[in-house]
Amino acid sequence: MFALLLVAVGVEIATLVAVTVNLGFLPTLGLLILGGVAGSFLLRREGARSMAAFNEALRNRREPHEEVADGVLLVAAGLLIVLPGFISDVAGLLLLLPPVRRAVGARIARRSRERAANAVLNQRFGRPPGAGNVVVDGVIIDLGGQRGAPRPRSGGAPLGGNAIEGVVLDSRVVDGDSGPTTR
Repeated sequence: MFALLLVAVGVEIATLVAVTVNLGFLPTLGLLILGGVAGSFLLRREGARSMAAFNEALRNRREPHEEVADGVLLVAAGLLIVLPGFISDVAGLLLLLPPVRRAVGARIARRSRERAANAVLNQRFGRPPGAGNVVVDGVIIDLGGQRGAPRPRSGGAPLGGNAIEGVVLDSRVVDGDSGPTTR
């Protein structure tokens, strides 16, 4: 992460030097100030829209994952615009555009929903909320649709421990009839 930050700073400085050499100091300074003013105007406008959408989500009693992601991206855009440099200004201005923010925000919101679901499952099974995905280690046993059918004792089937009854998708328990049961 530190190496990436150093590369970004180096590229930003090289871009500033190249623009200053080609245009001169005062035009470069003017462009930086113009980018900051335009960015602050757009940030204020989009921030008000984001806050209104957040309040609407709360009024409708739904989880505001997309709205929170939108707010985080607006803060990131504001920081990028405040930092001196053309590349950071362009990245910040791109994040202020609603279509770009929706695309990036959808990914952040999806990850947020997954982490929230994992935290609930972790808490349910006695693990710290930030412990990561709940992994159920075991063997799938086909009971032929019958509950309580005898479990095989050979072929790698577990002989004891926790068993979770429910639907398992992509190595995560997404719906369980009951909590952990010992059999």
